[in-house]
Amino acid sequence: MNLVELFRHQVDLQSIPAGQVLFGEGDQGNFMYVLMSGTAEIIVHNRVLETAEAGAIVGEMAIIENRPRSATVVAKTDCRFLPIERERFNFLIQQKPEFALHIMQVLAARLRKTDAIL
Repeated sequence: MNLVELFRHQVDLQSIPAGQVLFGEGDQGNFMYVLMSGTAEIIVHNRVLETAEAGAIVGEMAIIENRPRSATVVAKTDCRFLPIERERFNFLIQQKPEFALHIMQVLAARLRKTDAIL
């Protein structure tokens, strides 16, 4: 699923310059984000686990579990993120089953990657 294409008309984007933190591990999470442009690093316990590119989602675990963030996201290049609050997330899950499937696929891929590291 191409999330950049799905949300291409959204104007409420959050710009994060290279080197700046979008959110930190342990922060409260009320939003997940779609990376609309740029490259960002997903860091857990000071270790880069993934380099995210346009179309990637970040922060989904905190919004699903309603628990603190499990990772830090740092803009590697200038980035633009689309914030998605919990209510909109729930609406998208209900109205677009392919969105829900995409979220599950991302979670499964990240779990497999973490398992391989361990």
